[in-house]
Amino acid sequence: MTSQLHDPGFRGFASDNYSGVHPEVLAAVAAANVGHQVAYGEDVYTARLQEVFAEHFGAGVEAFPVFNGTGANVTGLQSMLPRWGAVVAAGTAHINTDEGGAPERVAGIKLLTVPTPDGKLTPELIDREAWGWGDEHRAQPLVVSITQTTELGTAYSADEIRAIAEHAHGLGMRVHLDGARLANAAASLGLPLSAFTRDAGVDVVSFGGTKNGALGAEAIVVLSPEASDGLTYLRKLNMQLASKMRFVSAQLIALLEGDLWLRSASHANAMARRLRDALDAGIAAGELPGLGFTQATQSNGVFATLPAGVADRLRERGFRFYDWDAARGEVRWMCSFDTTEADIDAFVAGIREELAAA
Repeated sequence: MTSQLHDPGFRGFASDNYSGVHPEVLAAVAAANVGHQVAYGEDVYTARLQEVFAEHFGAGVEAFPVFNGTGANVTGLQSMLPRWGAVVAAGTAHINTDEGGAPERVAGIKLLTVPTPDGKLTPELIDREAWGWGDEHRAQPLVVSITQTTELGTAYSADEIRAIAEHAHGLGMRVHLDGARLANAAASLGLPLSAFTRDAGVDVVSFGGTKNGALGAEAIVVLSPEASDGLTYLRKLNMQLASKMRFVSAQLIALLEGDLWLRSASHANAMARRLRDALDAGIAAGELPGLGFTQATQSNGVFATLPAGVADRLRERGFRFYDWDAARGEVRWMCSFDTTEADIDAFVAGIREELAAA
């Protein structure tokens, strides 16, 4: 038996990937781990997963389980584009900043990025790069990719996504949605998953499970069959075809068959709200000099600015988090399904002490 190599008392705010696996997801994997099942997705769990996704997104959708979010994004986008196609995305989009060039190197996709103040595209911003059709010297902009919630913790409303989809479709473009934190968006908006995806005109979704309590489970969900082609082959080509797929599918079933996905995301959002509210109160009382916020807190992330040296001193005290923009002292604090009120209160106390010392 492998010994425990880490301190189970360590708590981090760097990423929702720091958290463990939800016990209900682990139980689902254990339940699937009995006897034999056909490999490569021809199992009863993957068949059941199709039904579960249809319950959330509507009849006729098709889900392709994959290992990770980058694999979902790259493979999903590749299925939506010809070789000469390009994707319009926010400059902060994960596909542009955090996937190691995989869209370009693996899928051969040109990214046409647009700066945004809050991580959100608009029809007007899309138009900055949505041009040049028929010009053989320009990669053809054929897909718009948005992230929900965004990399800056902000959430699109259903109407905002609908406006983007209508505009993109009017230009002959398709719409991809990176939903690594789709559950957090649903919890924030108080809407079912379909309301701001399929019903709003999104064509393909990268559905995230790992950041919401899964061991390692994502899925490409095709909402508009005419918008995607070849995923059966591209998933294998991109090394995202699980041989023992039942264990990936079982995790997603555990999240989506009941309300675990929403419970977990709602809790993570609530912890971020608790953190933001406590610090806002301190700012209002004049007790937290130098602390500011750069984005609205609409999901499970808080983006803040700190005076020089404070972030490093907090990390020295054991509070792990990332610098987002070190040049302006901006940091990102992420909460997870297993973040506790005590975690938040201890972090707030640490921030108070270090700002007072500063």
